Formats: sequence, structure tokens, C-alpha cells
Amino acid sequence: MLSLLLVVLGLAVALALACAVSAWWWCAAGVLLALTAVGARDLTQTRHSELRNLPLLGHLRFFAKALRPHVQRHVVERNHDGRPYDRAVRGLVYARADGAEPEEPFGTERDVYGAGYEFLVPSMSPVEAPDKPPVIRVGGPDCTQPYDMALLNVSAMSFGALSANAVLALNRAAALGGFAHDTGEGGLSDHHLRGGGDLVWEIGTGYFGCRTAEGGFEEREFADKAALPEVRCVSLKLSQGAHPGVGGVLPGAKVSAEIARVRGVTAGRTVLSPPSHQVFSTPRELVGFVARMRRAAGGKPTGLKLCVGSRRQFLAVCKAMLAEGVAPDFIVVDGAEGGSGAAPPEFSGRLGTPLTEGLITVHNALVGTGLRDGVRVGASGRIATGADLVTRLLQGADYTNAARAMLFALGCRQAQRCHTNTCPAGITTQDPRRVRVLDVADKSVRVHRYQRATVRSATRIMAAMGVRHPGELTPGQLLRRTDPTTVRSYAELYEWLEPGVLLAEAPASWERDWAAADPDSF
Repeated sequence: MLSLLLVVLGLAVALALACAVSAWWWCAAGVLLALTAVGARDLTQTRHSELRNLPLLGHLRFFAKALRPHVQRHVVERNHDGRPYDRAVRGLVYARADGAEPEEPFGTERDVYGAGYEFLVPSMSPVEAPDKPPVIRVGGPDCTQPYDMALLNVSAMSFGALSANAVLALNRAAALGGFAHDTGEGGLSDHHLRGGGDLVWEIGTGYFGCRTAEGGFEEREFADKAALPEVRCVSLKLSQGAHPGVGGVLPGAKVSAEIARVRGVTAGRTVLSPPSHQVFSTPRELVGFVARMRRAAGGKPTGLKLCVGSRRQFLAVCKAMLAEGVAPDFIVVDGAEGGSGAAPPEFSGRLGTPLTEGLITVHNALVGTGLRDGVRVGASGRIATGADLVTRLLQGADYTNAARAMLFALGCRQAQRCHTNTCPAGITTQDPRRVRVLDVADKSVRVHRYQRATVRSATRIMAAMGVRHPGELTPGQLLRRTDPTTVRSYAELYEWLEPGVLLAEAPASWERDWAAADPDSF
């Protein structure tokens, strides 16, 4: 490799001498001299052994490494093998955002005989799809301002993680389509309020937007903001699917002066939310705080968001609800497959319960304790199509939330650079030059079209199944192939509790967790 550098240097010198004949030779000489300098630096640096062994040529590997994700995503990837969202799903979202309704010619590309393939059961007596999609009334007996939730809403994404234009576009879309926009835990910004959309204000462990100087919960500020007419529900975040058990992370490069003001933090410094809440430490204290939030919010629907972990711990919360006579108006279940702009790699996809099992656990626990009728359940985690929506309703949800699919409708191309502040679509960045490429007027219409078409698709699927309202769906209408010759329904694959059964005599499979659940200890 040293000989290669000597050759390059010799050519550079020869070309430099040739400049006596023509000044144009300086262009080639300059390039070769620059390469010689790079090669000399490669030989003397100590960080990369590969560059010391292969000066100049070693850079080709770094170039290929940077290029590989783009080639994989745009050239190599087939329709159904991409992750976290495959080409087919992304294409469907883009088409619906454009106002088109795509069709699939020549049959499905999915392996319908492969283990794990799931499909919905059509009816021999289908019904007409409703002209107006159903909504879900959210609000238990202690709620004085119930809210009608759409079947598909914008999931929690904070201002800071998203740009101002992205937040405003999502909120204007919510206003156009009559669905809800979850603020995420990053506080309530002007951009959330300008679009006129219905808001679910999420409060996390950092209490951003209602935070004391010490990082605690400021009830007066919370009450003032919760009273705003745009805020239709408030949500207490316990954990999220992408990294349950740790607080949120906002890199310092994204913490502008405006974000710092909204959150009540220092500009330019990475913001780390604590892993747990300061205002409660037991299930009983948790449900008491939910009641406190609801009172401060003037009786607006108040709920919880969590990625399910221990079944015993969730049962402890249910026991606390029964003991205190207090229950949230809704619970949003976030699956471990959920995404985030910045999550530790070992947490993402390794810690927490996937959405299917999480939903079924929460639904069963509420049914078994007789609490299900007063608590609505939302599902969040890799929901993008009408079939995804119907599947989650069958698994125990009343409505769904989507985050990354909404970003696709905004123009996201799954570049997976959310944490770098260099998002090419102007969505997950605070760089003014990049943010300006996101046109709010255009993108808000695209998100609205996508949400409307997806809900319409879900209602058509339900109609083909003979169902007019989500409440009529049953687990037996979703089937899974467990091996090439065996198909079983969700009614067979999972246990479904009868109302109040845990209060009478817990089934053997639940008995140990139910007995161990303590309303005074997590």
C-alpha cells in the first residue's frame, strides 16, 4: 500500500511539472496531491486499522456501508421483506396520501401456507359498509366531557422529536378529518394549537409543559392548559414500546430555544426523562393520580399509556382500581414493535410485550375484573393498513393510533436518520433549512387522505365480514396458520376471560398472578 501512495505522489509531481506546459494540468495534479494527503493521514492515524492496512482503498468500505441501506431499501428489497415497514405497506400509504386507491394485480405475493400467516374470515352474508365510519365514545362514569374517538388517530410524537411544520401538518390533518392528535410527552406547543385539531395531551415522567423547577408535576399549570378547548383528553404515559423502562431521549442538537421554552429545560442540552414518575410509587397511588388529573382537567377523559410487561403488575393496578373505585377512561397499549426517534438497540424489539399479547392481556384483565365496560382500549404499534386496524380491534382494542404510517403520509422515506437531526423530509429535524422543505398545506391534506382511506378500508373489511360496528367483532374471525396443515382461530389460540371471573374464581392460568397482585406494590 505504501508503494501505491508513492506511485500516486510520483504522478502528482509529474503532473505538477507538466503545468509548465499547460495550467490545466494543475486540476489533475491537485486531485492526486489530495489523495496523497488522505493516504498519508490513513497511514498515521490509529483509530481504524483497516485504513492503515489499506490507505485510500479502505474508504471504499465506509462508502459502501453508508450506501447499503439506500440500495437495500430502493433497489434490493422485495415487496414484503422490508423492516420495519416493507415496500408494499409504504407504497400503500403513499398512494392513499396521494388520493389514489391502489389495487393488486395477478394475486398476492404473500406465502399463504407459511407458518404465522394470518387472515380474516369473510362472511357468506356480507353487509353494506356504512357511509360514515363509527366512532368510539371515550369517557367513564367519572368523566363529564366524553370524547368520540376515531378508529385511527395520530399516535404520540413530541414537538422536538418532530419539527414544527410536521406537528402543524399533523394537527391540521386531524382538524380536516375529525380524528385525534396525541401530543407526545414533549409538551403542548403553539404548533399543536394552531391547526385546530383535537388533542390528546400526553404527560410523561418529565412533566413537560406542567413542570416545576425541580422537575416535578405542577398542577396549576396543568389545569390551565388542560382547560384549553383544543385539549380533548389527557394521557399519563407510563412507558412506550420502543424503550420501556427508560425515559424519553431528545438529543441536544434538537433542543432549540423554542423547544426548551415549551418543555421548561435548557436549550442545547440532551433531555433525558426519568424512567419513573415522582408523583406515585404504588398502583393505588397511580390510580389516585389519575383521578387527580381528571379533576384538574375539568372532567375530560383521562387515561394511561403503557407497554405491557408483567401481567401481575397490571393486575395489581386493576385491584387498585377496584379498591379505590377509580379507573382511567382509556388505556393505550403500546407494542414492543413500536418505534421511536432514538432508542437503545438492545431495548428496541427485545424488551416489552408485542402488541398482540399486550392487548389481549389488558383486555382480559379488565374483563376479568369487571372493569372493561368503563375503560376504552387503544392500540399503538405498527398499524398502517385497514387490515392492521381490524386485526387490532379483534384482539381487544376499541380504536387504534398510528405514528410511523402518519409520517409516511407526511413524506417520510424510512431513511432511519430520525436521531441525527438530518431528516431529508424535514420531519424529524430542527434544522430550519431542512424543516422548510415540508409544506404544511400540502402534507396536512395528504395525512387526512391517508387516514380517511384507511378507515374506509377497515369499514369495508368489517362489512365483508358481516360486521357493521367494531363491537361485533370476535376473536374467532381472525385465523393463524401454525404450520403448513394447521389453521387455528384466535379464539382457540388465546384464552379469553369471562366478565368478572377473576373476582369469583380465577382460572388456573391466572390464579398465581391474581393472588400475587398487590394494589400497594408494583
